Amino acid sequence: MRVLLDESVPRRLAAEFPESFGSRTVQQMGWAGCSNGELLRLAADHGFGVLVTVDQGFAYQQSVRRLPIPVVIMIAGRTRLQELLPLVPEVIAVLSGDLGQRIHRVVA
Repeated sequence: MRVLLDESVPRRLAAEFPESFGSRTVQQMGWAGCSNGELLRLAADHGFGVLVTVDQGFAYQQSVRRLPIPVVIMIAGRTRLQELLPLVPEVIAVLSGDLGQRIHRVVA
């Protein structure tokens, strides 16, 4: 499964995911500045299976039933790399499981 990291996620976090996930950042794909809806459509059209973000409002900005791919929201005190790193194992566990649910929250 290919994983897209939202532009709100520190870019260096991509290196923490197994190579098999084919992790890319929004910036690497040239999609910085896209609206969330457009970003999800682009991700789905380019074969990404999930979007990982730290944007806690994401679930309220989109119609959950209409999401073209699942979204994992990482929730920590801050969005700095050091605070998100401990969440990566749980995010990987979520990504390795059943993503039938459209919004997944991983909380510090």
